[in-house]
Amino acid sequence: MGQFLIPANSKKSMLIFGLFNKLDLIIFLVGVSVSILLLMLLPVESLLFAILALSPGVICAILVIPIPNYHNIRTIIRLAYEFYTTRQKYVWKGWCFNDGEDDKK
Repeated sequence: MGQFLIPANSKKSMLIFGLFNKLDLIIFLVGVSVSILLLMLLPVESLLFAILALSPGVICAILVIPIPNYHNIRTIIRLAYEFYTTRQKYVWKGWCFNDGEDDKK
């Protein structure tokens, strides 16, 4: 007794619709709102203007689309940025590690 099994998707209950956090929904709703506003303001008979009007919503939707092993595309971009902009230091502690000193005795 006293053993509990925690399901693998237990963090999904903390997300809105099981997929999005608050910032994801804000980004998505702002992008879609800007696209709707641009569709009303621009002459969308032209293909160029139609693409320009739809691009904010499409870009924001791509950023918040859920993917396996990460939360979404925005998370991958953030992690890649942190990886390439921070100093990486990997310390080897394997079987042949001698703290950078030669064995001169």
